[in-house]
Amino acid sequence: MEKVQQRKRILDQMKKMDKTVHQEKSAAILSRLLEDPAFKAADTIGVTISAFPEVDTVPFIEHCWQNGKRIAVPKCNPLTRTMDFYEIVNFDQLETVYMKLKEPKVSETAYLSPEQIDMMIVPGVVFSRSGYRIGFGGGYYDRYLSNYPGVTRSLAFDLQIADSVPVEVHDVPVEGIYTESVYWNGKVSR
Repeated sequence: MEKVQQRKRILDQMKKMDKTVHQEKSAAILSRLLEDPAFKAADTIGVTISAFPEVDTVPFIEHCWQNGKRIAVPKCNPLTRTMDFYEIVNFDQLETVYMKLKEPKVSETAYLSPEQIDMMIVPGVVFSRSGYRIGFGGGYYDRYLSNYPGVTRSLAFDLQIADSVPVEVHDVPVEGIYTESVYWNGKVSR
């Protein structure tokens, strides 16, 4: 129950954020990520198409395309609670599905295996400084990350960082979290 309460409390705070402040903070977070050596070395990035109040990933995706990086976005299977990633080369290859999520049109995109994705931008609602997260409640990313060999990062606003979050045996921490003011790598901030 603690996860549900923490998720709701933080989402409520995020939804109250002024749109201009949201855009400014999103830009600050993304500028920090762009300096990450792991990002610079990555050829293919897995990332969701964000929706308010999440950190805006659209400018990040556009930056990646402009700089020759490949973008893979998840296609969820609600029956099995699993997901696969497909490469998109433009936003026209997306469709709106359940819960207003933007997902790839499978008929127009190419499947990418976990080994083909160098860096995964993992969404979430609440994050501990050690990289554990409370997501949106489906468990899709924890299942996917259990077999993912690449680098993981998350993008979050400062208000999404908590001293701790409940951790279950299947939870997989991310290796780093960027906020508008700090980078957490599970050990120290910089």
